[in-house]
Amino acid sequence: MGVHRATGCRTALGALAAALVVAVPALAGCAPGGPERGGGAKAAPLRLPPRHAGFDYQIGGAYPPPAGVRIVSRDRSDPPAPGLYNICYVNAFQAQPAERSSWPADLLLRDARGRVVVDEDWNEPLLDIGTPAKRERVARRVGRWIDGCADRGYDAVEPDNYDSYTRSHRLLAAADATAFMSLLSRHAHARHLAVGQKNTASLAGRRGRAGLDFAVTEECGQYDECEVYAKAFADRVVDVEYTDGGLRAARARWGDRLSIVRRDRDVSVPGSPGYVRRVR
Repeated sequence: MGVHRATGCRTALGALAAALVVAVPALAGCAPGGPERGGGAKAAPLRLPPRHAGFDYQIGGAYPPPAGVRIVSRDRSDPPAPGLYNICYVNAFQAQPAERSSWPADLLLRDARGRVVVDEDWNEPLLDIGTPAKRERVARRVGRWIDGCADRGYDAVEPDNYDSYTRSHRLLAAADATAFMSLLSRHAHARHLAVGQKNTASLAGRRGRAGLDFAVTEECGQYDECEVYAKAFADRVVDVEYTDGGLRAARARWGDRLSIVRRDRDVSVPGSPGYVRRVR
């Protein structure tokens, strides 16, 4: 698990997958349609996160949400917070260091010399989503994690590292990422989970093709990207800033429209030496 962002800090099947993506309007409080069940019956509407609501980012460890919080994001290994809107964090495009050995060797992206391509900031191998067959195999594994989020009672999922193709040394392309995300979105929608786009401002315009319903951003205030997400997702944006300057920038323009919180970069729990949580 790592903190990533879209711009620096952190294909035949693509067309087919895009055609199968369930489109969920971002302007509604709940999506009116949703994925179809067998026999043509409509599934229950997806529940989307409220706009401009108190938010806490707890992917580094769960703890009782502070007063005023209505939206919480937690790691898939933690339970959702009762009574709140819960987003389930899944590292979908890269392998956690501790889980590297559990992945089939051929699903780890490799360069021309056969070396595994690693996100050096977090020591996370990139997953190989460069062919339709490999995308399907990776999606089946990640889909089981999404099932776990649904079974535990989460409302949504945030598949992290959508932008990992930018760290692939050109071995993967944006089209690969979008095609893979569409597979995850289709599966999540079938389990009545909304799907948040994690960072990757450059792909916000593909939200419909990828089946994305809202955005989870890191430092959109710091890097002046909030407008991109706000426009694409009709203000359904939850943003975590890691600096006081970023918090000020986000709040100055977007404080009355988006859900914004300042956290420490390790997203630690209260009582930890570096713990920070502020909303102003």
